[in-house]
Amino acid sequence: MDILRLNSQGPLVELLQSTLRELGFYQGAIDGIFGFQTFSAVQRFQRSNGLTVDGIVGPNTWNALMPYIDGYIVYTIKEGDTLFKLSNTYSTTVDAIQTANPDLDPNNLSIGNTIVIPIGSVVPTDVSYTSDLLTMNLNSLRNIYPFLEFLTIGRSVLGRPLRVIKFGKGQKEVFYSAAIHANEWITTPLLMKFLENLCKSYANNLNIFGVSSRKLFDNVSLYILPMINPDGVDLVTGLLTENTWGYNNARRIANNFSDIPFPNGWKANCEGIDLNLQFPAGWNQAKEIKYNQGFDKPAPRDFVGYGPLTAPESVALYNFTLMHNFNLIITYHTQGRVIFYKYQDKTPPMGREIAEKFSEFSGYTLEDVPYNSGFAGYKDWFIDYFNKPGFTIEVGLGENPIPISQFAGIYRENLGILVTGMLE
Repeated sequence: MDILRLNSQGPLVELLQSTLRELGFYQGAIDGIFGFQTFSAVQRFQRSNGLTVDGIVGPNTWNALMPYIDGYIVYTIKEGDTLFKLSNTYSTTVDAIQTANPDLDPNNLSIGNTIVIPIGSVVPTDVSYTSDLLTMNLNSLRNIYPFLEFLTIGRSVLGRPLRVIKFGKGQKEVFYSAAIHANEWITTPLLMKFLENLCKSYANNLNIFGVSSRKLFDNVSLYILPMINPDGVDLVTGLLTENTWGYNNARRIANNFSDIPFPNGWKANCEGIDLNLQFPAGWNQAKEIKYNQGFDKPAPRDFVGYGPLTAPESVALYNFTLMHNFNLIITYHTQGRVIFYKYQDKTPPMGREIAEKFSEFSGYTLEDVPYNSGFAGYKDWFIDYFNKPGFTIEVGLGENPIPISQFAGIYRENLGILVTGMLE
């Protein structure tokens, strides 16, 4: 972790502020600016934890913060310990501890052995979400919920891994994806928080949206790709900074499109290809439309590329889909609170019926995709090729990137969709 001090800026400062606020040491805005209020909060945390009180977040301070960021501690069993006592001490449950340690014999705790104890939430929902934060959260979920399976299905232009998480062991396969457009990154914490809550519900044998999580696990295999476009997301959220090739290349491309704000207007990968215009479902029509709109070269958005399936991120998504037999796919976008369920005039069997359920749970409206945006998308190809239900769901209202302050409402509106999608 980078050392943070006065005047540091960026998404890591946001994560610091969020963690300190959760612990009660910070009451200011989560703005990614390490000012005097953050400095004082760091000092209070250091003083409370017996650290050198210098207001600098170096290795020792990060080490003290990490359990609250990771959502678990590694605990060494002592004489007299029981899972019940430990669960009370750390405000967790016996079931959660046993789930994190599947080989643990609760009646025979060996003194000196180490175990994982979940102590809180993993996925923050009040910060700019980056590929680094995604990696941290996935590592935590791996340790707390060892029943999850993790796959890397490809890499981005800058070599960032494209990670898929599998929940469940059922024959029916369902697939959810997010953040194919960079400035729509709020969809990543949406899927990650759902995954965390689904796992927490499973570990404690609870229901989620009125449905048994254990039943879902046994009957469904849910695959989640939370961030298709990590390079673009990191550009928009501030992790990708000046004097890196990715940032400089994007800046050079953006200079040709002065009417699109940089980096907030950026949707493409770092080579200027719109990843959701790369699929073989009317790609030539998409090319004609977008070229006529002036997007005939690498751009912050709407450039289809020089051929279908030429961007590595889109190729990885395409190949991964072909390797599976998904009953249903959902791809998350922003904004407008609408649901798209057709490809041109083609509606797959049960597509309309499922869309109506989604609309009922979320309050989102069902709409037809405007003609000029109706070709070469991932959902378009899935419907056209497999003739199975595929949905684009546009969350939030306003300009992209949707502010993280809308997250709670977005999650509440989409929980029914996310659970119901696993049942259909």
